[in-house]
Amino acid sequence: MISDITLPFYQYILEGGNGLTPKDDALHALRQEALTRFRSLGLPDLKTEAWRNTNIQRILKEQPFILQQQAFPVTADQVAPAFIPGLSCYTAVLVNGHLQPELSELPAAKDVTVSKLSDAVQQSGFQAFFDKHPHLAEQPFAALNTALFADGLFLELKANAVLDKPLHIVHIYTVTQHAFLQPRHLWIAHPHAQATVIESSLGLHPDAVAFVNGVSEIVLEENAELWHYNLQNMAENSRHVHQTAARQQTYSRYHHYNFTLPHATLVRNNLSVALNGSYTETDLHGLYLATGQQHVDNHTFVDHLVPNCNSNELYKGVLLDNADGVFTGRIHVHQDAQKTNAFQQNNNLLLSDKANINSQPQLEIYADDVKCSHGFTVGQFSEESLFYLRSRGIGAEAARTLLVNAFAFDITDQVHIPALQQHLTEQIQQYVSRETISN
Repeated sequence: MISDITLPFYQYILEGGNGLTPKDDALHALRQEALTRFRSLGLPDLKTEAWRNTNIQRILKEQPFILQQQAFPVTADQVAPAFIPGLSCYTAVLVNGHLQPELSELPAAKDVTVSKLSDAVQQSGFQAFFDKHPHLAEQPFAALNTALFADGLFLELKANAVLDKPLHIVHIYTVTQHAFLQPRHLWIAHPHAQATVIESSLGLHPDAVAFVNGVSEIVLEENAELWHYNLQNMAENSRHVHQTAARQQTYSRYHHYNFTLPHATLVRNNLSVALNGSYTETDLHGLYLATGQQHVDNHTFVDHLVPNCNSNELYKGVLLDNADGVFTGRIHVHQDAQKTNAFQQNNNLLLSDKANINSQPQLEIYADDVKCSHGFTVGQFSEESLFYLRSRGIGAEAARTLLVNAFAFDITDQVHIPALQQHLTEQIQQYVSRETISN
């Protein structure tokens, strides 16, 4: 289904748009409630605190969008560039948010379900957890996604299930005209389940602008563990707003690694984790490499609701050319969350006089028996380090790349899959070398 929108998209949704949610849809009531919530929240503007460094309304006004809800056919050859060399894994290929089983290699285990989200509406896991994360209620783009999403990926691991290989989710975006896409995902790990999930993206028509507004809900029940790697290597000129909302129960472990690479015009990541059970571990690591006129905005929120939980957060940014970066990290420790141990750090490296970073680490602590810290740094290349490398016969391009890789090492070294780690290192080297040559 493709809906033509004559008014600017945001105005169309605010003023009408009821026909976008068919009355025979099984989720019609939920969608209508979400659409009402979106109209109440409204689109954020520069007066909205969480969006004061990202002018989303200007982005939406740049050109008219259509609401695209279908998947165009793609071939295996078109998908092949999205795969990671040497990676042994299962694959789930999604085109505009729609799972393509014929292009995928899904796990056959009976205790693991990987399916279209639309096929899971009647399942107990969907009904228990879909759109239930408390942080989504205050996010206008999450409400818009709930109202308008067409499909997405449903992943459910039964109790004690262990996925023997990583699941690589390949997001293919193919649009022939400026389009607004709404993928929606729900992943559930029941008690003692374990899995590794890798996400990557590929755009097939860079001349058309894809505005992707995605939501991923993640549920980790008691003693479940998820390693989650997200490679945001989107098409040039695309715009991406994504909300990842995770919930953790007692003794669960969530390891999230977000890598934002060139060349999407806009990337906005909202990552929020609600710690609902004690003795949880939460690791949030991010690396953003921005070039050209790229704007990358990372917002994280770790909500410590109960005692005896640990969270560790490290985000690093490398900004070149006229790139603009934003980091806002919020840790909220509630009054009952005694014995909390929370760490947050944001470090940035500017490789251009025109690059810019706005960083705002935040701590909100209402308990008195905690260990919490946060920090922020920004700097440029050390001329002494560069001179040292050059004096030992290392060329300017190689020296520059070596220093960037050293800066990013704290993040890339945490990747526990060798093929993925090698791929990321090569990607960083490729982009830094390319920008060095162009400059």
